[in-house]
Amino acid sequence: MIDAVHQVVPSLTPGDGVGGHTLAVRDVLRAAGLRSEIFSDDVHPALTGQAQPIDALPAAGTPGLALLYQCSIGNEVVDRLLTRPEPLVVDYHNLTPVEHLLRWAPDMAHLAGWGRSQLGDLARRAVLGIGDSAFNTRELEAAGFARTAVVPILLDVGGLRHEGAGTGGRQAGRWLFVGRVVPNKAQHDLVLALAWHRAVHDPGAQLVLVGRDSAPAYTEAVRDLIAELDLRGAVHLVGGVDDARLAREYAEADVFVCLSEHEGFCIPVLEAMASGLPVVAYASTALPETVGGGGLLLPRKDPATVSAAVARLDADGALREAMVERGLARVEAFDRSRTAPLLLDALRGALDLAGA
Repeated sequence: MIDAVHQVVPSLTPGDGVGGHTLAVRDVLRAAGLRSEIFSDDVHPALTGQAQPIDALPAAGTPGLALLYQCSIGNEVVDRLLTRPEPLVVDYHNLTPVEHLLRWAPDMAHLAGWGRSQLGDLARRAVLGIGDSAFNTRELEAAGFARTAVVPILLDVGGLRHEGAGTGGRQAGRWLFVGRVVPNKAQHDLVLALAWHRAVHDPGAQLVLVGRDSAPAYTEAVRDLIAELDLRGAVHLVGGVDDARLAREYAEADVFVCLSEHEGFCIPVLEAMASGLPVVAYASTALPETVGGGGLLLPRKDPATVSAAVARLDADGALREAMVERGLARVEAFDRSRTAPLLLDALRGALDLAGA
């Protein structure tokens, strides 16, 4: 009988979706009466004490132990997990396809490709594969996982709300996107859409791009595009920001626009909804699942289509209000009080859990 489920994660970082999920999973497992610790060799100083080194894992074959691996990048720890006899569960947060990264960020492409190559080995070893979305779970099944379940990232909806912190309230025509500056997030498409929108609908429209620079060559290309389109005063690449600045950006934006090519879940669209922002999103990968009926989903993302969707929200106050209300309702479906039972049910189905 399993009375301990310990997690292994390549890195544990604050403000990161996988890191936050890992901490929440630990708390849920402990609340269910199980022993649960986190093991990682890359822990941010702000989370000192929240995890132990990989070498501190209990001895292989310890009775009553199962391991849960948080999979989001290629990592050598997988080789160690594959040799251990305990039941193994893989929680899959998706890996960006190499083709999105190779031109601009070859190092990231290598890690993503490595991670994808490890999925088959993990599938042969794991008793369960968990995906944040059905999109992720389909990838697990394609990799050979015999048993899968969908469990969204564990979130505290109250903690997603960034409201009331703006100095001047909503600013008309202010677009916002939050996410690392990497090719699959497609910030370049947002710049192109804004240029069209300023030419056709609103010459004063602005775009704020929040997110750390994770692929410098791609970021430089986005800056070059901004300059080429004469948008230096209209597009603001603000980089990574603290919680107070992020709250202000959500509070002052007029619309959240996401044109990402690849998402395994996408927490920022839920943050936007929780903050009372209408969402316009390209219906790619897992985004239709996350957005659901809480935003305007676009079947394509050419500049004219994106601009028309934003202009429609600007012109139709009733539609905008409905989108805000539907977004607020949509977010509630992802509260941890609803998703934690899904996690425990999935684990019970694959493990003989004690006391859960």
